[in-house]
Amino acid sequence: MIYLIVLFSAKAGLVFSRYVANIIGLLDKPDLRKQHEGHVPLVGGISLWCGMSILMLLNVHWFAHQTVLWAAASLLMVIGILDDRFNLPVLPRVLGQGVAALMMMNAGVVLETLGELLPGMTIALGPFGFLVTLLAVWASINAFNMIDGIDGLLGTITFITFGALAVLYEGQGQLKMGQWCIALVLALIPYMAANLGIWQGKGRKVFMGDAGSTLIGFTVIWLLVSASQGEARAMRPVTALWLIAVPLIDMCAVSLRRLREGHSPFRPDRGHVHHILMKCGLSSRQSLTMLAFTALGCAVIGIAFEHLAVPDSLSLVIFLTLFMAWFIFSLRVFRR
Repeated sequence: MIYLIVLFSAKAGLVFSRYVANIIGLLDKPDLRKQHEGHVPLVGGISLWCGMSILMLLNVHWFAHQTVLWAAASLLMVIGILDDRFNLPVLPRVLGQGVAALMMMNAGVVLETLGELLPGMTIALGPFGFLVTLLAVWASINAFNMIDGIDGLLGTITFITFGALAVLYEGQGQLKMGQWCIALVLALIPYMAANLGIWQGKGRKVFMGDAGSTLIGFTVIWLLVSASQGEARAMRPVTALWLIAVPLIDMCAVSLRRLREGHSPFRPDRGHVHHILMKCGLSSRQSLTMLAFTALGCAVIGIAFEHLAVPDSLSLVIFLTLFMAWFIFSLRVFRR
């Protein structure tokens, strides 16, 4: 019953916010970099937030500090809406992310250890845990923002990440956390249907917007840190890399390439993973399908490594090998 209420709430939020977006100008307009048709409402994040809000109201005791997560995510969503509408400068966005990260750490959700990344040696962060957590929040938000480049991609990646977290949480007997993740998956369905034109028609297309990608990135990193730290953890820290492999590898590869070329890592271009695949001749939908299976495969690998107790160091080496292979390939394609 709760799942149906969350689904309906997200749908109602989408319908209402799409109507309001056309009135206030919360629209994405095509330009040289954004090659879509027409003015598209940027309300996917609002729809997800509506589902998340109802989920919290139905049971404020799903997990510890749920209200803090909701408050921090709401702050970031409001800043994201203002950015979508008025194109805010970098400073207020960074400050907002910093405040959200402080709220997260004040709730005790902090990276304390990176696991046994070196054989026989657990890397404890100590006082550096707060700085690393802050960087992790920033990285997750930007990774999910950068991956939102073709229809369906951000939603599909988020589906897989929340779904994989649900599997890991429920596998450790943390049923409430698993159910909460499943509810978030359902809250994404109305957005996905509208974004891909399923049952909706092209005239009702919506985009996630920076508000949505920021909300998702922050929620994901909160859940990943919660799941990988403490005595009741649902996974090891290195497993988190596999659950967000596609957006993380894309962000790191793009940023590293831009720095090598003497540019800012924030300078926009058409060199993201979906752009590279399309340069290789794939269509938008074919790229979406390939990246969906890649993300799913990486999540399965992460879960399998977790259950098989594959050493952290070996899991990290395999992940870094995958990253380097993609970086070299994407660099060659981009320079053609």
